[in-house]
Amino acid sequence: MLVEMKPEVTVVIPNYNGLRFLPACLSSLAGQQQVNLLVTIVDNGSTDGSLEYIEENHPEVQVLPLSENMGFSAAVNAGIRDSFAPYIFLLNNDTELPPDCVQRLLIVAEEYSQYGFFAPKMLSFSERSILDGAGDGFLRGGAGYRLGTMEPDSEVYNQAGEIFGACAGAVLYRSSIFEQVDLFDEDFFAYLEDVDLNLRMNRAGIRGYYVPKARVYHIGSATSGSKFNPFTIRLSTRNSLYVLLKNYPLSLFIRFLPVISVYQACWLLFTIKKGQFPAWCQGIWQALKSVPSTRKKYHRIEKSALLSIPEFASSLKQAEREVVDSIMRRRTGLGKGNSLLRIYGFFFLRS
Repeated sequence: MLVEMKPEVTVVIPNYNGLRFLPACLSSLAGQQQVNLLVTIVDNGSTDGSLEYIEENHPEVQVLPLSENMGFSAAVNAGIRDSFAPYIFLLNNDTELPPDCVQRLLIVAEEYSQYGFFAPKMLSFSERSILDGAGDGFLRGGAGYRLGTMEPDSEVYNQAGEIFGACAGAVLYRSSIFEQVDLFDEDFFAYLEDVDLNLRMNRAGIRGYYVPKARVYHIGSATSGSKFNPFTIRLSTRNSLYVLLKNYPLSLFIRFLPVISVYQACWLLFTIKKGQFPAWCQGIWQALKSVPSTRKKYHRIEKSALLSIPEFASSLKQAEREVVDSIMRRRTGLGKGNSLLRIYGFFFLRS
């Protein structure tokens, strides 16, 4: 229930022409139990009547209107800066929450003060027995991966515990962590900005916790329209290199060069298969132009890092091992083989 008092949690929702999703999302937030919420919609210049709908149907929701589409990172940063609550719950607009979702996250956050962020179990909006994600892992070649994605929900994903990262589509952060690692990088615009934040938090010694009893139902790729189009391919290609340039010291570039090469080559072949080679080229060119400025950001991160480079490397390797295990489970469930993944694990993931 939403009440007029100092909120425990600010829910920050970026919105761009998401009118069709707002009724389910905002109604489910209005029904949250035993927690004081302030819901903030940061609108990226919508023209579909989103603002009018909110004003008429959800006057309790705070709206921060932006004059144009400034991207995911800029939108959520505006909401975070405006908040005065001890917790920030980032949430995509194409979601729906059971009444106890935020309460369950908050209870765990209050109990486990050593953790900085808390990820719910994300499930498919249309097939609620299928996982959308159970915390995030990391591929050292330059990408994040939602653990469990497209797998049937199972006991494997009912175990609460420490995680490497979280999808920014649904995650509870302690507000204080942003003072330590800064906000989302607005140069990313959209895609992999949460991967970058996960890496920065990891290097700063901030750990996350997975809360499977807190559930979120997610449609996915709602704003961009599809998973694979020139816009998503260009930004995903560029931002993958941003992630590496911004977070890897030179020693890790050299050490991880084989896995970087494997991942980037597979990504290139995938974009060609999807007919998106021109978009891939645009992403590569934009990343190369940004090398000097992106490396400056790395040096700023390095100054405040708590994990040593060997500790950081070990954490990344473990995060990738969890990703490969998840992919193999999904493929096994579909009756597909895992020979190539086993070979990859033998060469690159052995202790």
